[in-house]
Amino acid sequence: MADSDERDLMAARTEATARLVNDSSEGATAVGAAMAADRAHIGTQKVGSFRWVVCGLLFYATTVNYMDRQVLSLLAPYLQKVAGWNELHYAYINMAFMFSYAIGFALVGPFLDKVGTRIGYAASTIFWAIASMLHSIASHWGWMGFVAARFLLGLGESGNFPAAIKTTAEWFPKKERALATGVFNSGSNLGIIISAIMVPVVADFLGWRYAFLITGGFDIIWVILWLAFYRRPEEQPKLGKKELEYIRSDPPDPPVRVAWRRLFPHRATWAFCFGKFMTDPVWWFFALWSPKFFATTYHVTLGGLALPMVVIYLAADVGSIGGGWISSTLIHRGWSVNAGRKIAMLICAACVTPMFFAASVHQLWLSTAMIAMAAASHQGWSANLFTLASDTFPRRATGSVVGLGGFAGAIGGIIAFFCIGHVLQSLHEDYVPLLRVGACIYLFTLLMIHLLSPRLEPVSAEQLVAQP
Repeated sequence: MADSDERDLMAARTEATARLVNDSSEGATAVGAAMAADRAHIGTQKVGSFRWVVCGLLFYATTVNYMDRQVLSLLAPYLQKVAGWNELHYAYINMAFMFSYAIGFALVGPFLDKVGTRIGYAASTIFWAIASMLHSIASHWGWMGFVAARFLLGLGESGNFPAAIKTTAEWFPKKERALATGVFNSGSNLGIIISAIMVPVVADFLGWRYAFLITGGFDIIWVILWLAFYRRPEEQPKLGKKELEYIRSDPPDPPVRVAWRRLFPHRATWAFCFGKFMTDPVWWFFALWSPKFFATTYHVTLGGLALPMVVIYLAADVGSIGGGWISSTLIHRGWSVNAGRKIAMLICAACVTPMFFAASVHQLWLSTAMIAMAAASHQGWSANLFTLASDTFPRRATGSVVGLGGFAGAIGGIIAFFCIGHVLQSLHEDYVPLLRVGACIYLFTLLMIHLLSPRLEPVSAEQLVAQP
């Protein structure tokens, strides 16, 4: 780049940074100025792509995270008969997971902000790998044994998304974060697909216990790769200077300490938490109850579950990446971050609504198609919802904000699971009211997010400085 272009770039960044730090009401315009300057910068040189290697590690972690949690739901129709569970027992087992997941989310954000993603991510993954393997012996204590194993699994798995979102904030500029989030978040769908194919085969040939042991082994492999390859951008020798400049192209966050309690007064915190509280339970319903829904409503066997589950979560993969792509494309074309994110979320919310009829139709594949569209839309929604945290808060606070949102989503899940268990038990496994409620939640939630944070105004680091 010519010296004059470099000076112009630095001037644009300096102006944008000053405006963001000194006047939060003009923060969105400042971000836009910085992004416009960087578009001119990017157009004249190749910046490199090592950040997408990091995104690949996040994708792998999210894949094995969902493999571990999905094994039980696939085996549930079989284990329910063997162990004598009823609908309430299964709900309590899942509530134990969500309860510890909520506790973990409340703790893991500050932990990650303190120790960093390299150590924190590895520690949580080792913990949940051990918990996953413990499921193989849980049946010795009846359904309560699975309650204990799920509790430990939820505690460990709560570290995945706060760590992944924090890593994304460290490795990607704002203009790419929704796309990167969509890419790694699509690993959740692949994890469920792999489980749907692998678990019936392993259960038939080796026994159901080995399904938990094998998935736990994949976690250990990831930890080895993560510790071997991951460093912060400034410490990564394989990262080129131009790519580091691109990653740091947003206005920098002042190096201040962020107090967890300082997040609560900001409407952006409550908007993100409300979104997680309302919509996370729908995704949990897909992951934990859809195998039982197909087995009960359409009499699908364990071996026959693979194809409907693969269809649903392949669609969810497309939705995860597509939702991030929509908002990132709009922002690249000059839309504000606020408009780009919310238009993408509106599209996703509208595409969930056909699920209203999913339990009323008599054709398996028509119902599968409706649920697949809803799952894809949820993942597109989720990619943008997660990115709201890094859009509105400094990098130093992102882990804590996502942790709070995860806590809210887990509390929503606990309440939802209790209601689901009682509804299914009292209505003799009738899923119609559950799917109809889920179909309407997203539009209402988006309205509330907009009312809470109408412009997605960034919260400056100075606003979050902890008092001594």
